[in-house]
Amino acid sequence: MPRYFLTIEYDGGPFVGWQRQDNGLSVQEVMERAADTLEEGRHEVYGAGRTDSGVHALAMTAHVDFAKDWPEDVVRDALNHHLRPHPVAVLSARRVSDEVHARFSAIRRGYVYRMIDRRAPLALEAGRAWQVRVPLDAEAMNKAAQCLVGTHDFTTFRDAQCQADSPVKSLDAISIVRHGEVIELKVEAISFLHRQIRSITGSLVEVGRGRWSVDDFRDALEAADRTRCGPVAPPDGLYLAFVRYPAGVVENP
Repeated sequence: MPRYFLTIEYDGGPFVGWQRQDNGLSVQEVMERAADTLEEGRHEVYGAGRTDSGVHALAMTAHVDFAKDWPEDVVRDALNHHLRPHPVAVLSARRVSDEVHARFSAIRRGYVYRMIDRRAPLALEAGRAWQVRVPLDAEAMNKAAQCLVGTHDFTTFRDAQCQADSPVKSLDAISIVRHGEVIELKVEAISFLHRQIRSITGSLVEVGRGRWSVDDFRDALEAADRTRCGPVAPPDGLYLAFVRYPAGVVENP
C-alpha cells in the first residue's frame, strides 16, 4: 500500500492532544476522519510522538497508508479540505518507502516554549504563549539550563503519570533567548519524558524570577526527586517545532 509522509501544523487548544482518546477530540482522530473521507475504508495515522492537551505543533510528522497511489498534492489538498473547520493543516504529503515510520525512524525532535513577560494582557498571543507578569532574567535561565545537556536521570522533571521505562534521557541542546518581551526556550533530543519540557520550563522560570539560583536548579536536577520540581508550565506556550530523520530516509522538513 502506498505510504505518505505528512508534515502537519496545528493549534492544540481545542484538542485533548495528538493521540486518540476517549475523553475528547484529538488531532489524530480528525486526521483519520479526513483520511477515511478521502478514500473509503479505515486508515490509521501514525504520529512522530504524542503532544499533550493544549500543546501546538509547527511541524508534526506522521504517516498514513492508502490503497490507491494518489498524487502527493492531491493527498495534501484533499486532507486539508476534509479537516475543515479544525485548526489543523497538512503542510506537505510525500510518497515514501514502506519502511519509513514517522515515530520509529525519527532521530531527533525539537520543541520551542514561548514566554512573554509583561503586565498587559495578551490580546494576540492568548493561548499561544505563557504570560509571566514579572520580568524574567533570561540569561540566568539559560545559564541554569545548560546543566541539562547530556545524559541525566530526569526524575525531578518527569510527570508522575509518565509511562517511560526509565527516567534517564539525553538532551542534545537547550537554549533560552530573549526577543523583546518574548523569551524562547528551544530544546532538542531524540525523545522526551511525559511533561518533561513543561516541568523544566516551570523550574527555569523560578530562576528567571529570582526565586531559585542556578545552583538551586542544578541541585533539583541532581536530587532526582519529583517533589523538587517547580510549578509545571502551562501547555499554551509549547510547540513541537521539528522532527528529524536520517539522510536518505525521508527529506527533512
